[in-house]
Amino acid sequence: MAQNETGSTQNLSKRTYILSISIIGLLFFIFGFVTWLNGILIPYLQIACELTNYQALFVAFAFYISYTVMALPSSWILKKTGFKNGMTIGLFVMAIGTLMFIPAARTRIYELFLLGLFIMGTGLALLQTASNPYVTIIGPRESAAKRISIMGISNKVAGALAPLILAYFILQDGDAFVEKLKLMNETAKVAALDELASRVITPYLIMTAVLFLLGIMIRFAPLPDIEEEQDNDEETAPATKKNIFQFPNLILGVAALFFYVGAEVIAGDTIIRYGISMGIPIDTAKIFTSLTLFSMIIGYILGIIFIPRFISQEKALSVSAILGIAFSLVTIFTPPMISVTFVALLGLANALVWPAIWPLALKGLHGFIKTGSAMLIMAIAGGAFLPLVWGKLADIFTEQSAYWVLIPLYVFILMYSTRWHKLTNWK
Repeated sequence: MAQNETGSTQNLSKRTYILSISIIGLLFFIFGFVTWLNGILIPYLQIACELTNYQALFVAFAFYISYTVMALPSSWILKKTGFKNGMTIGLFVMAIGTLMFIPAARTRIYELFLLGLFIMGTGLALLQTASNPYVTIIGPRESAAKRISIMGISNKVAGALAPLILAYFILQDGDAFVEKLKLMNETAKVAALDELASRVITPYLIMTAVLFLLGIMIRFAPLPDIEEEQDNDEETAPATKKNIFQFPNLILGVAALFFYVGAEVIAGDTIIRYGISMGIPIDTAKIFTSLTLFSMIIGYILGIIFIPRFISQEKALSVSAILGIAFSLVTIFTPPMISVTFVALLGLANALVWPAIWPLALKGLHGFIKTGSAMLIMAIAGGAFLPLVWGKLADIFTEQSAYWVLIPLYVFILMYSTRWHKLTNWK
């Protein structure tokens, strides 16, 4: 399709715009479903593969480190294929990753599970590199956070459902299973753990089929192929900007996003393990990741209502960071049930950080927007490294005191929201 027909969002009909947003919303649903399965996979694999807190959080590491490894290659692929074909390829790669869970489950080899998660993350890196700037570019930049908030609701509804659905298949008898393991001899214990590992086969086969079919659907969907030169920022890029590192709003935005994703993953992926450590039964704790995501959904709804009509993207980011600091301190200093509740409420604090940082970081990049987007996607590696810090602190001290790691993360985000996103040069 010719560039003059599809390259400008101003030429999109209302029907095409709504259809495009709906299709991308479906992709964000898939992102959320696959990503937040980790919340239940961590305690599940900790039991099935007999892991420490630190070892179990390599689930998050393997999944999120793929964004660092693959984001820039994803940018190169998108330059060759365009956004739409890149999304299709990403879905097919994710399907390969989910299929890897079958041999992993049959052998109960932890490294194969991690390989499957890395491949899934690779596909998601390509999808995210395409879809996030697509949502930013497809309409007015001043309402970009509102559109990304709509995508976030789709993402987090899926994320809230995912651990509940997977828990039904793999940990419906979690407390009884753990108690029985304590009474088994070694042979019976190995057989029981093998049976536990095999429970992921059916749900991951279903996901493989869905991802493959969705990839075919996206390939033939009528999505406009919007190019980076056609973003809606009317400013011209300064002639002095010769490389991506001359945009401090981007570079500091990448750091802010790194810290945010780490905080988000810590809140969502450690809460089940944390609840269990506080004496809460597995049957109750397995819903905690979903509670974190439901609180994020509330945050996204507030973003849709208030941004940009009543509050700017910058102000929403500042409020989010302040809430993150306050909720983290309550988590650290209160009794178990109150503490777990505020870990879940971190979802509310986190909700508007991602949709607010993206447009602030991409502002004024123009021809650098795909590379800038890839660097922001690389920042998702915060979800790989920072949960490991939580896991190590939890093993050395306590799970509750490990949440101290969140405080400096939110302080950095607060500084970005108030001052650093305004920087146009490093002087």
